Amino acid sequence: MAKAGADQQGGPDRGDMTGAKALWATLANHGITTVFGYPGGAIMPVYDALTFYPEVRHVLTRHEQGAAHAAEGWAKATGEIGVCMATSGPGATNLVTGLADAMLDSVPLLAITGNVARHLMGTDAFQEADITGITLPITKHNYVVREVEDLPRIVAEAIRIARSGRPGPVLVDIPKDIQLAAFHGEIPTPHARPEIPAPSVESIERARELLRTAKQPVMMVGGGALDAAPEITALARAWDIPVITTLMGLGAFPSSDPLWLGMPGMHGSVAANRAISEADVLLGIGLRFDDRVTGRVNGFAPKASIIHVELDAAEIGKIIRTHVPVRGDAKVAAAMLTQGAQKILTPEWKATLDEWTSRTVTPETWGAGYAVKAVVDRLSENDILSSDVGQHQMLAAQLARFERPRRWINSGGLGTMGFGFPAAIGAGMAEPGVRSVVIAGDGGFQMTAQELATLKMYDIRNVKICIINNSFLGMVRQWQEMFHEKRYSEVWLGDSNPDFVKLADAYDVPGYRATTMDELPGAIDAWLNDPKSALLEVVVPHEHGVFPMVPAGAALSELIETEPKRTPDLSDAMEHAAEEANKA
Repeated sequence: MAKAGADQQGGPDRGDMTGAKALWATLANHGITTVFGYPGGAIMPVYDALTFYPEVRHVLTRHEQGAAHAAEGWAKATGEIGVCMATSGPGATNLVTGLADAMLDSVPLLAITGNVARHLMGTDAFQEADITGITLPITKHNYVVREVEDLPRIVAEAIRIARSGRPGPVLVDIPKDIQLAAFHGEIPTPHARPEIPAPSVESIERARELLRTAKQPVMMVGGGALDAAPEITALARAWDIPVITTLMGLGAFPSSDPLWLGMPGMHGSVAANRAISEADVLLGIGLRFDDRVTGRVNGFAPKASIIHVELDAAEIGKIIRTHVPVRGDAKVAAAMLTQGAQKILTPEWKATLDEWTSRTVTPETWGAGYAVKAVVDRLSENDILSSDVGQHQMLAAQLARFERPRRWINSGGLGTMGFGFPAAIGAGMAEPGVRSVVIAGDGGFQMTAQELATLKMYDIRNVKICIINNSFLGMVRQWQEMFHEKRYSEVWLGDSNPDFVKLADAYDVPGYRATTMDELPGAIDAWLNDPKSALLEVVVPHEHGVFPMVPAGAALSELIETEPKRTPDLSDAMEHAAEEANKA
């Protein structure tokens, strides 16, 4: 630990130490270089103290939700903790969606909020909210700092909790008088990450024995195994076992490998969903078998014995019956399972898988799928691809190819519209030498479009925004078409959408547009080659479905492989009316 003092960091004279200065000193000591946030009255002393700590960069977003998602993007791209900050009351409550998102996707996140002074807490003071009570269900842990001498210890502990074990968000709420109080204690140095116990030898041997009996094996890898990608790849190749990567696990196994079958679940590939339905042994690593992956639970992998490798004991057997539980770190477990491996892929199973894989349909007609494929085909292996939430998200997950982990960033568990753009900013700032591309919809982009100002303010040059504009809330429209007898309720955006290119120009962000198949290649070239961050709007037909699709409540084996033929309906009338209005 270091003594609090004016020159303890060897930097500028920081004067007398306060709680606010102790916060920044602790963050700096823990290697935090960037914080995303938005100031306000109850956290003003912290922002005043920031001026004494130039080694920590603060990024002023234009909304606290943008700060939380940018911190998530930073964390998802790097694997390290993301930090966001807000004032009390509405500032703190605006972080709630980001915290819930981070909790469901196991993102290491530290949220720091100001609060009213201790003597005002519980009095309904101006801009007071019980943020620890509000966020208790959506954080891994949270704190209210009651004594200034506890502040650095609590912040250090929060960082350790957020990063250790199964990662997650932690919130630290600091009353204003604590920020202003004199601090005379020590600034803690980082905690060593606690070692994760290795899986038991017995559970690993049981898993090996079951794999050796398999005739139709498959391995399914989730987001909890991203940092075990080399070990996962070695394991799959040693056993010659086909691999499925979930939406959150994309990149944990190289898509170019012949063993890769794609993504499972509601919009998963034919090969992945059919393989799960026919497998006799399923090895799951670092995933929680959520409902969008399993479909109807009693129809999930009905013929398979399940091996579940998972760090969080609460997830084992929670949804899917597990025959061989293996609790432990994915990296260690995969390395242990690789020992004593034998090739188990039979010619018969391979031929079946090859036939299912051959059913993959490449978009060839003008529409959202064609546009997304044209964009993702232009990305390099090191580019980061973020998405918002909706049809474009599923299309990007289906069509993009990832050779390494942490190149794919999306909101999986919470499905947060508005996530993609600020997350791409956070990822782009974390890796300024890498292109950070986001594919968004015209609906979701407008939820956090104000972060265009963040691009301008910090002259961020590596963020590329692609808006797939179909003038609808596309995923909701698809469900209304298929399951609500085409009653299109509150999903039409075409008569109120902005001119996205003009909107970008208002923030000094270059904008490009393509409205036809012929225009798209040139527009993509100009967009990607622009030396600045830039926006590309691709105007596509209003109606487009994402397939394959497993309807809600159906088993994976009941997937609809291709899009049914569509007859003219209300949305066609809307499109015609829009065209006539444009002519007028």
